[in-house]
Amino acid sequence: MLLVSSSSNTSPQILRAARSLLLLDDSFLARDLTQIGDKPLKMDAFNRFRIWVLTIFLIFQLGYGFYLPGSYPHKYVVGDFLNVKVNSLTSIDTEMPFSYYSLPFCKPLEGVKDSAENLGELLMGDRIENSPYRFKMYTNESEIYLCKVDALSADQFKLLTKRIDEMYQVNLILDNLPAIRYTQKEGYTLRWTGYPVGVKIKDSYYVFNHLKFKVLVHKYEEANVARVMGTGDAAEVIPTIGKGSDVPGYMVVGFEVIPCSTMHKADLVKNLKMYEKYPSAIKCDPTSVSVPVKEGKPIVFTYEIEFEESDIKWPSRWDAYLKMEGSKVHWFSILNSLMVITFLAGIVLVIFLRTVRRDLTRYEELDKEAQAQMNEELSGWKLVVGDVFRAPTNPALLCIMVGDGVQILGMAVVTILFAALGFMSPASRGTLITGMLFFYMILGIAAGYVAIRLWRTIGGGDSTGWVSVSWRVACFFPGIAFLILTTLNFILWGSHSTGAIPFSLFVILLLLWFCISVPLTLVGGYFGAKAPPIEYPVRTNQIPREIPPQKYPSWLLVLGAGTLPFGTLFIELFFIMSSIWMGRVYYVFGFLFIVLILLVVVCAEVSLVLTYMHLCVEDWKWWWKSFFASGSVAIYIFLYSVNYLVFDLKSLSGPVSATLYLGYSLFMVVAIMLATGTIGFLSSFWFVHYLFSSVKVD
Repeated sequence: MLLVSSSSNTSPQILRAARSLLLLDDSFLARDLTQIGDKPLKMDAFNRFRIWVLTIFLIFQLGYGFYLPGSYPHKYVVGDFLNVKVNSLTSIDTEMPFSYYSLPFCKPLEGVKDSAENLGELLMGDRIENSPYRFKMYTNESEIYLCKVDALSADQFKLLTKRIDEMYQVNLILDNLPAIRYTQKEGYTLRWTGYPVGVKIKDSYYVFNHLKFKVLVHKYEEANVARVMGTGDAAEVIPTIGKGSDVPGYMVVGFEVIPCSTMHKADLVKNLKMYEKYPSAIKCDPTSVSVPVKEGKPIVFTYEIEFEESDIKWPSRWDAYLKMEGSKVHWFSILNSLMVITFLAGIVLVIFLRTVRRDLTRYEELDKEAQAQMNEELSGWKLVVGDVFRAPTNPALLCIMVGDGVQILGMAVVTILFAALGFMSPASRGTLITGMLFFYMILGIAAGYVAIRLWRTIGGGDSTGWVSVSWRVACFFPGIAFLILTTLNFILWGSHSTGAIPFSLFVILLLLWFCISVPLTLVGGYFGAKAPPIEYPVRTNQIPREIPPQKYPSWLLVLGAGTLPFGTLFIELFFIMSSIWMGRVYYVFGFLFIVLILLVVVCAEVSLVLTYMHLCVEDWKWWWKSFFASGSVAIYIFLYSVNYLVFDLKSLSGPVSATLYLGYSLFMVVAIMLATGTIGFLSSFWFVHYLFSSVKVD
């Protein structure tokens, strides 16, 4: 007997299919028993196959019964309390978040409590706390008195007006949904997350002290739990009614807010307590303002709540935030990248099929005397056969950068893939950063392995000192990141911003670095030291060959090569920058994953072509040039970041905000340089190894 319990969204079709498979299995089982009589039961391959199909089917379908982390539905019964949370105040003018309670707002009766759920939220500067706003499910209320803030002191008034001038937004959250605000402009409906602290009109400041909330709800559709029982040819589906299932429940599928500035009489609220009804009617008109805030005057806060049943189903409730706009631009970006890839692929094909293959075929058809005579007349890449694998300058640094690049690239691919599959959606705040940290630490094994094996290959197989190199691999990029972020953190600390990483979190990050990332990198280095080094196909001469004077400086070609990879991602880069600095939600990870794959292909092709060009002019110092040929895309990304700061973030105020922006951009650029440079180097190393492995050398 097999029991199958359906989840809240398991369809009857799934149960019927499982039942059919079970009946099919029972009929075959009965047939087998009839054929073998009293002999021991022995399954044939087909029976095993059916069992596996049933198992995989159930696992796959039961997957529908689970929601992604942080995004499961919550059923509320009529009258249940809904608690609104507040996030940090944010502004695209300063890019520095501040705590909601840093301004004179009402505080909850039970005190302010943190509600951060993961490490990523803290690193992103989110400070989610409880708020005094609370609702009762499907209970409309109006004129709810919240509190009266004491008379504003000079410092409070100055800070409040400063935040209004800097266009700070209040971010409220209900059931994991940010508050959304709709405005009309020139016939278009604009969507905003959060609402402004206040507004300045003719040198007067107005605070939005009354909020009109609308909560969209959808009736909870709970499927009956069923048991599928199969015995022989008979089966039945028995519905099981859970306790209290007759009580109607609702799910929150929308959260809207309309901020208003209204005039309240302080005399009317002297004896009122929080959540009691304001004694007079409140008219909420978002197009007008009433009484300006002044120093020494109190502020009275009120709100109202309206519930509305909606046809929006729970899985679609984020559509209002994630509406696809400009999808054609993303497709244009991909098409543009494909054209660049096709062009470069044609060049690579010509190099392989016409030039390299033709030269190798002619060279191999000659006898030894003719080859010796031909060697005197040869030119191009065939002349550097004795120098092409000569160790580069600073080989340890190259190995360290390649190892870190493998770690960063692997982290990016795995994280974006999981995000594209929906495991790191915007509905789960902080999971993207948390996932990146997790995958980066785990991939320390790959970084140590690649770096040490490459280091042994360059060093001729000598494994002494691998521990030192592994340590440097584990500390090179994290050390740079730690230096940049610590400097920026001191700036944020000085500004009292919630974007500053708390000292306790700093300690946690250091423990993760030295207790997880470093040991895993050493483990990878150990395996790299035990693995055999890659053997060169040709011997290296004792005396290095002189490189003839070049018509053009090689660094010019290296810098120019970065324009092609930049061309594949600059359109997507705009959306990413807008997400980070303009407060927009980035969610098209499917497009981003495609662009990332195209970027990897373009970087490999660019570096391969440039390496071949250097070898053709008898320049055998290709190691570092292949790395920076594709890694130079980071220079153009940094220049684009400066351009974005000047032309798209015109409202960014103050040198502190500009310093933060450039500091984070520098951190991003270093990571991109290591990742793209690693792609170029590894592809060039494979190409050179393949090219010279076909050359006969005595």
